[in-house]
Amino acid sequence: MDRRSFLRAASATGLAGTAATAGCLGFELSQGGVPPVLEERPDAVYYPTHVEAMEMAGMGSGGDYAVAVMYSLPHRFWNVNGESVERTDIRQDDAVHLMAAVWDPGSGKVLPDTGLSVEILQGGDLVSQEVIYPMLSQPMGFHYGANFPLPEDGTYTVRADVGAVGTRKTGDFREKFAEPAQIDVEFEYSESTVNDIEVRNLDNAGEPGAVEPMSMDMVPNSMAPETGDLPGRLLGEATSNDAVLVATVLDSPPSGVDGDGSYLAVSARTPYNRMLLPAMALDATLTRGGESVYDDALTATLDPDLSYHYGAVVDGVESGDELELTPTVQPQTARHEGYETAFGALLGGMPPATISVEG
Repeated sequence: MDRRSFLRAASATGLAGTAATAGCLGFELSQGGVPPVLEERPDAVYYPTHVEAMEMAGMGSGGDYAVAVMYSLPHRFWNVNGESVERTDIRQDDAVHLMAAVWDPGSGKVLPDTGLSVEILQGGDLVSQEVIYPMLSQPMGFHYGANFPLPEDGTYTVRADVGAVGTRKTGDFREKFAEPAQIDVEFEYSESTVNDIEVRNLDNAGEPGAVEPMSMDMVPNSMAPETGDLPGRLLGEATSNDAVLVATVLDSPPSGVDGDGSYLAVSARTPYNRMLLPAMALDATLTRGGESVYDDALTATLDPDLSYHYGAVVDGVESGDELELTPTVQPQTARHEGYETAFGALLGGMPPATISVEG
């Protein structure tokens, strides 16, 4: 029984959205033929129930952007809207989970905060148009994704409308990503190909950890720089609800940032795989000798050397200073399984984290 047939049968018998035993497959099926969500999950990043392979649909470029489009089996995922985290289940007519990566072809840097909308056309006619969400997954890190229905096997065109980057840009990025672009990617879809995509169940599901990032030829991943590769003087790192916050300070701000003084930059990333955590709000309080020398928000910034980070001009950072970092808005990205209980998703949010500056 293929995935769509299972969903149709489940719907007809009142089982859609619930687990049903399929002995021929050797595990409990839920929507889409994947294991059900774990009943007990840690308030942290954890190994998901399963991982899925994916197919490359194609790549294209336009304006300042390169885009790759991939697809896999339809996924359940969790949408984030402010403090709300809600699961999106697989619908009966969902054919694929479509994923898109957007990056700067010159530097290879993945570009969060572009905004992306997708239309799927067949023979020039619109057949599917869905909201596509900024997302985090353990194998891919940051990307855009959503489940899409496709009526039949055949040739389709994914039309990706990439928005201008509204995030502050510095260095060589200052004059880039200011204009939108439309990029078409053509691909062949068949239900049999999707049904043959490998699904691997994990024996350690629910344990703290993360699956290894996948390697994709010619498509960069969204890893933050290694700690030792960040420019400036490393101040240290702290953790807030599994978000790793690495702080560094530059002697002067990068071009594109107004003000005189040192530049405090905080790189937010996932544990284990150091995937970028964009679209959050982060406050910083720098205390020296019991008195505050900086107490304000950090600005989301895209820089070719620091990558995506949160930064501000400060009046120096000295040995003995205390740097308190307070996430005030959790990353506003949808989550694939294994990330949906971390980064402020559960009650309690993201507590302040403190770095004691040495040296």
